Amino acid sequence: DVVELFARTRTAYTPTLIVQYNAESMREYFFTRSDVLGNEKLRRFYPVNRLKELTERRPGWQRDAEFLFVQGAAQAAKIQRAGGLIGVGGHAELQGLGYHWEMWAYGMGGMKSAEILRAATIDGARIIGIDQDLGSIEPGKLADLVILTANPLDDICNSTSIESVMQDGRLY
Repeated sequence: DVVELFARTRTAYTPTLIVQYNAESMREYFFTRSDVLGNEKLRRFYPVNRLKELTERRPGWQRDAEFLFVQGAAQAAKIQRAGGLIGVGGHAELQGLGYHWEMWAYGMGGMKSAEILRAATIDGARIIGIDQDLGSIEPGKLADLVILTANPLDDICNSTSIESVMQDGRLY
């Protein structure tokens, strides 16, 4: 079966649920259920006119049951738990927030916060072949960190509670 194939071969899988094909887009789920335009951090770093374009008159409104990304996320969890490599991708649908939505979707599919963070950090780095430099906090690795004000292990939605960023050992 597919889960066993991914696990035994250590084939990487990054489902990019935000644009799941042949199903209602997860992008629409989050655009229609969150205040993207009112997000202060997005408004600081993203052109407001573009945010308005993205948030006004979305193409449709679907009931929660019409979205299948939760089932896709549940399948990704099965692969990861069987030993396969799962990554997180954002598909550039909304820079600054799309990646977080992808992590939140994994949580909606049953992944535990620690599993999601592993996919977003060390396994993601391993998938693209840079785990010797990034993905975990270890001596000799690059000091690129995101410092949060709330614990994402308690709730993966805390991933957006960013206080500071450290890049190459410099705190911003």
